Amino acid sequence: MYVILVYDILTDDNGSRVSRNTFKICKKYLTHIQKSVFEGNLTELDYVKLKTELNKHIRKDKDSLLVFKSRDEKWLEKEYLGLIDDKTSKFF
Repeated sequence: MYVILVYDILTDDNGSRVSRNTFKICKKYLTHIQKSVFEGNLTELDYVKLKTELNKHIRKDKDSLLVFKSRDEKWLEKEYLGLIDDKTSKFF
């Protein structure tokens, strides 16, 4: 499945630790696109692993994580405004 993952971590006393761990976990499974945005293709098993690891760090009462899923990246159309980062050039 093709996944776009976006997270928002509250910047309080423990926020930097949570943000750092969330970033590392996402980077392990997906391609880093922008500050808190990742994308890529995952198997069902890898998606379950990703969610399991993230659930250990995300604070349910303070942080949010949003996942958009599609069967295949070809069903999405990307449009860029401003600077285009070549990390995603393979997805045009």
